[in-house]
Amino acid sequence: MDAFSEGTFTKVVSNYIEKGPKHIILDLSQIDFVDSSGLGALVQLVKRAQQSDDGTLQIVSNPRVTQTVKLVRLEKFLSLQPSVEDAIENIKNAQM
Repeated sequence: MDAFSEGTFTKVVSNYIEKGPKHIILDLSQIDFVDSSGLGALVQLVKRAQQSDDGTLQIVSNPRVTQTVKLVRLEKFLSLQPSVEDAIENIKNAQM
């Protein structure tokens, strides 16, 4: 995810945040690269999800993406999850 794909990515995910379910799981486990514009998009999208009816945006990551996110110390804010199953469990626990 880079400056070239960031615009389309943000538009598509924003549409889900505005119209879709309250809780969204974004599976980035197959993404090989995230640059600063991609990280900025993720931060922006998580903030939007939090502002819309107490929604959440859970991000499933892989070691490469996690390493990039940790370099800028955003792993807790972005709520990185190691698998879709963990993301689902995290949403269930938050609702209790």
